[in-house]
Amino acid sequence: MSGAPAVPTVRVALVGMGRMGRALASLAPERGCEVVARLDAPEMARGLTRADLAGAQVAIEFTTPETALDNAEALLALGCPVVVGTTGWNAHLDRLEAAVAREHTAALWSPNFSLGVQLFLAIAEDAARRTREVTGFDVHVVETHHTAKKDAPSGTGIAIGERLEAGLGRAVPITSVRVGSVPGTHEVIMDAAFEQITLTHTARDRRVFADGALAAARWLAAGRTAAVYTMRDVLGTSPSSL
Repeated sequence: MSGAPAVPTVRVALVGMGRMGRALASLAPERGCEVVARLDAPEMARGLTRADLAGAQVAIEFTTPETALDNAEALLALGCPVVVGTTGWNAHLDRLEAAVAREHTAALWSPNFSLGVQLFLAIAEDAARRTREVTGFDVHVVETHHTAKKDAPSGTGIAIGERLEAGLGRAVPITSVRVGSVPGTHEVIMDAAFEQITLTHTARDRRVFADGALAAARWLAAGRTAAVYTMRDVLGTSPSSL
């Protein structure tokens, strides 16, 4: 009796070989991905070529907010779909959308690739909607990351704020803390005169982000129509359900 068919390996190029790049390279074989190219700042600065990509079906980009869009545009220009994991650039999302339309190649971005964070966003919005019906609660977001993280507030912090605003009907302040080696902790505080509700998501290891990014890369490599996607698309959810 034959077993289940083997899942084909996806050839991946990594752009940015910092902590996230190394986490991706370490986890990739367990997730059915073969890293065929490791590209860092020197390779990207001299001008990307097809040979540099070594036959990659998709690229995963984790660099800096200053270089992320340039990197994505270079990859798309070569017809390579790209998962953009860098945060802090999405005020210029229209630039990525234009590159995708121009090059007829798909891209995917997310402020956070953790499945738990996707659930947390939905929970936060639902809690905010319920809080809106009760007087006396003040709402605040606190996001904590390692000292090397350059953008503040974090992309996830901003996403949480947007979901809370959708539920509450008003903007919510965000406080950013940069300390030690924290991979990422996000907290929603709903405080009233005599009680407090706290919602917290804690990432214990940056591999949670690598895991989600690799899942996104496998999804994007499956011949997706040229468009800009997010983790909601990967998870097969609609804005109303997650």
